[in-house]
Amino acid sequence: MAFTNPRGRTQSSLADINITPFVDVMLVLLVIFMLTAPILESGIEVDLPKTKTVKIAPEQKVVITINKGGDIYVGNDPVNIHQLGARVLDQLKGAETAPVYIRADRRVTVETLFKVVDALKQARFNNLNFVTEPLETSSGAPGQ
Repeated sequence: MAFTNPRGRTQSSLADINITPFVDVMLVLLVIFMLTAPILESGIEVDLPKTKTVKIAPEQKVVITINKGGDIYVGNDPVNIHQLGARVLDQLKGAETAPVYIRADRRVTVETLFKVVDALKQARFNNLNFVTEPLETSSGAPGQ
């Protein structure tokens, strides 16, 4: 669109949008997304058994997860049963009295669960805790 100024010259209006700030903001958002996406990953899907007594753990140092297929993970990293004790010891930095939490899917065989507990006992871990979900009662409140 053209217009005439008071001096009689014809000029065009500024119809171009400056997209540099838009591109800068988009790049910053992309970097933020790339940094936070791996953190938001939920981890290993496990259907935990339900119990009436559930203790809230104040801090979870090491969590061992056994999925329904019998695969064993320390944190989110898969591990062989034969290296389980050494891997947990490395994460706890030699503190054998620190609590170790075991998240086992309800469909895991007892044999697999006992093998994991045995591997941890052989590595001299005695403070083993099992992670469960609260059992819902008829009133809707967690286990009473």
